[in-house]
Amino acid sequence: MEKQIILKASDAPTQWYNVIPDLPGPPTPVLHPATLQPVTPDDLSPLFPMSIIGQEVSNERWIDIPEEVREVYALWRPSPLVRATRLEKVLDTPAHIYFKNESVSPAGSHKPNTAVPQAYYNKMEGTKRIVTETGAGQWGSALSMACNFFDIELQVFMVKVSYQQKPYRRSLIQTWGAKVFASPSDQTNYGRQLLEADPDNPGSLGIAISEAVEKAATDPAAHYSLGSVLNHVCMHQTILGLEAKKQMEIAGEYPDVVIGCVGGGSNFAGISFPFVADKAAGKKVRLLGAEPSSCPTLTKGPYTFDYGDTAKMAPVVKMHTLGHDFVPPGIHAGGLRYHGDSPLVCQLVDAGIIEAKAYPQTACFEAAITFARSEGIVPAPETSNAIRAAIDEALDAKKTGEKKVILFNFSGHGHFDMSAYDNYFSGKLVDFEYPEAKIKAALANLPKVDM
Repeated sequence: MEKQIILKASDAPTQWYNVIPDLPGPPTPVLHPATLQPVTPDDLSPLFPMSIIGQEVSNERWIDIPEEVREVYALWRPSPLVRATRLEKVLDTPAHIYFKNESVSPAGSHKPNTAVPQAYYNKMEGTKRIVTETGAGQWGSALSMACNFFDIELQVFMVKVSYQQKPYRRSLIQTWGAKVFASPSDQTNYGRQLLEADPDNPGSLGIAISEAVEKAATDPAAHYSLGSVLNHVCMHQTILGLEAKKQMEIAGEYPDVVIGCVGGGSNFAGISFPFVADKAAGKKVRLLGAEPSSCPTLTKGPYTFDYGDTAKMAPVVKMHTLGHDFVPPGIHAGGLRYHGDSPLVCQLVDAGIIEAKAYPQTACFEAAITFARSEGIVPAPETSNAIRAAIDEALDAKKTGEKKVILFNFSGHGHFDMSAYDNYFSGKLVDFEYPEAKIKAALANLPKVDM
């Protein structure tokens, strides 16, 4: 029988967890894209409100969640933790599989966990307009919802291949009142430049970030908002991992492995970072990031400084990267098509605290179908990477007879991604080979940082 573990609203976390105090060393510096020197708060102020900047550089382990944010969270939080007993039966595994169901949010994913506080802090500082990018549309729709709640105008640059593949996510963004543009677009100097060189450019998250940063930086009434990668985003997402820890206690179990899919790193950080503190305290738990093999940043990218965007306008950070001007293949897991990852996630990977594996998209869709037919929820393509990893862990336990406890973040549903499933069922979904030559060329353009 399926077992949902529901946390009482009164037991919901009132603080976010900041992993920085529990890192194995100080976080790597963030550099100015023009000078390649450490950024100052003044450098970031054209893009972010000061409260967000303060969170980005904070060394405090716990940050209070404003009451206004918790009131919006209460629309869907705490989210359920589910023991996937039907999946366990299908796999015939001794493993216990739990998933944190973030698909219950109004936007259908984990993204509102940071969209709501980012909109709130911007509203408190008088921001009239926010500009952002989105890959698969999960972030764009979540921020559109949040900006609607706080009466802020929103403009979204959506990666063109996802804009075309996922028209209903585009519609969802518009339903909550935002404007959405296919990126590269004719709305920015950088977008027009790229379209002139290649009218069929499929876009990338790096390109969309460049357009959003340009638009925000040239508009005095606007700020920029990012849905993944940065420290404050990862911190906001820890609400889901903190809830999961309490729910696992109620279940009377502790995970042997904690899993999340990885693109920029936010949902994986959300589920895994609260367990980093446990590892630091000596507990044995594996933290596993699952990424696409066609965009294998953590598993194949060197750990070095690189620009956060294609036009070299965003800050330079140290991360596992495939090169800022690398354009990944047009896989359906559009939210995972980023050339780098969260600096905090990358630092923990480099230190051996987090491990990563890469998976081809057909194997991930196979896992998604198995999950949907056993648990009833259709996963987003991005989430299917985490499911693939969880199933593989459960099958390994079957071989060894190990009574493993697996926890993964079900980061979003796939109700607006059914064209991807159509392609899978019709045999049109293909695996892209690791584009070694393109990545090698992109890595030749890394910034020359002397530190």
